[in-house]
Amino acid sequence: MAKAKVIFFCQECGYESPKWMGKCPACHQWNTLVEEKVSKKSERHEVGSNQTRKRKKPQSLKEVSSKEESRVTTNMEELNRVLGGGIVPGSLVLIGGDPGIGKSTLLLQLSSQVANLNMNVLYISGEESEKQTKLRAERLEVSENDLFIMAETNLEYVIDAIDEMNPSFVVIDSIQTVYHDAVTSAPGSVSQVRECTSALMKVAKSKGIPIFIVGHVTKEGAIAGPRLLEHMVDTVLYFEGERHHTFRILRSVKNRFGSTHEMGIFEMKEEGLVEVNNPSEIFLEERSQGVAGSTVVASLEGTRPMLVEIQALISPTQFGHSRRMATGLDHNRVPLLMAVLEKRAGLLLQNQDAYVKVAGGVKLDEPAIDLAVAISVASSFRDHPTRLMMCLSVR
Repeated sequence: MAKAKVIFFCQECGYESPKWMGKCPACHQWNTLVEEKVSKKSERHEVGSNQTRKRKKPQSLKEVSSKEESRVTTNMEELNRVLGGGIVPGSLVLIGGDPGIGKSTLLLQLSSQVANLNMNVLYISGEESEKQTKLRAERLEVSENDLFIMAETNLEYVIDAIDEMNPSFVVIDSIQTVYHDAVTSAPGSVSQVRECTSALMKVAKSKGIPIFIVGHVTKEGAIAGPRLLEHMVDTVLYFEGERHHTFRILRSVKNRFGSTHEMGIFEMKEEGLVEVNNPSEIFLEERSQGVAGSTVVASLEGTRPMLVEIQALISPTQFGHSRRMATGLDHNRVPLLMAVLEKRAGLLLQNQDAYVKVAGGVKLDEPAIDLAVAISVASSFRDHPTRLMMCLSVR
């Protein structure tokens, strides 16, 4: 048996190095190289290599059909909006989020709706047993005959199950628990995640099966594993939400079949995730009237406008250096807007602490909200409600 070779992989970009370095020469990130043992390429084999490969010939661009493939449309309108109109056959979708945020709940409900369309669904769980998945299904009132569950972490067994069953929809929960026997490193490592994702991509493209995979996130909020993982898949979705709020936001950061600016909003209840059709109502339902530092602004997220509340609190600083904190928007925009107010509007804000927040846990990056942030800061500094401030400015 050949001795395993030690290679250092970068967790950010997947760069390979024969020795450890403090800084990755490819992505220039510090302390991202980890040690892994890999076998020789001659000893490794690809999953599904026993299948005969069809050799393709180059085609003229005019000969290629541009007809759009029919999407699988579910009853979850929020998910359909984020995906660009529905599930694309043969697509590989990656869903990331904090632990306990509801990723498995969302995918189990999605599997149930796809099974209701008389389509076979294979739900593979590497973190829970069949009994645990059954208990969650009973809580969510999911009991479709076309929904099959399987607790397995070996990639070869997973591929064999897909070949035998030939399902119309597959869920892998999660990619960090799946391993390939040909890779000697531990499950969840850079090599395992890369090889398993590549094999699943080949299965999705060759058979035309949409595959949804779950990815863990790091403490910084990014999907764990190499950055190459996000480049390999077709769509990357982030499932976000605050711990003390029941609302969950599904955001698309990469989508080869649709827009990346769409956002879906759900509410976590006892029976599972429930769609929120009117997000403006939930974002403004607890808003107090006549309070200084509060401004309502219309923000366009994708194709849907939403009314959100910008809250600002300005107070004298107790230290030599004033603080600038922002939640739900870019931190660097608050000092810039306060500098504009101090230079052009004559507001002395250099000795004031500023705390700006977007209510409801939503994150906004639209430049149109800068006016609402500036008005909220000025309203809190003057201690006047926003409506009165706007009337004074008109006069």
